Amino acid sequence: MTIFFTSDTHFDDARRIRIDHRPFATIEAHDAALIARWNETVGPEDDIYHLGDVTASKKDARIGELLGLLKGRKHLIIGNNDPPTTIEAKGWTSVAPYRELEIDGKRIILCHYPFRTWHDMGKGAIDLHGHSHGRLKEATRQYDVGVDVFDYRPVTLDTILARKRGKGTQ
Repeated sequence: MTIFFTSDTHFDDARRIRIDHRPFATIEAHDAALIARWNETVGPEDDIYHLGDVTASKKDARIGELLGLLKGRKHLIIGNNDPPTTIEAKGWTSVAPYRELEIDGKRIILCHYPFRTWHDMGKGAIDLHGHSHGRLKEATRQYDVGVDVFDYRPVTLDTILARKRGKGTQ
């Protein structure tokens, strides 16, 4: 079992192609690509934490369909664009506005929004967030896990940490 993170998929939201300059001609192509990349990356027994803004759809059937198409045990960290139909959908293993995890001895803080300070920040805790679509200058040990940052696919903590080290910013 592997743990993955992602955020800001914004399925069914054609505005995201223009606003975020996503390289897809249509929302149908966008959604198909994100679903394919998710399923190429995540296995059925993996845990995946989606840090909010899943879909623009407010239709129960569409949200159920989306969650059924995506592999893994899905955990939702609620985002500002997640309507009650997304939050209450049956495909989630867990739903919360905030969560703390321990992975390989590292404390991980999960929230849709980026923090400027967070629990155990001074003790090395890592802040994973979405919301900013790769546009926010991040603080030390703070990482945007949104699809706009990671080739429109979920990523592991090791991939997240290696990316920032590769830029020489950690």
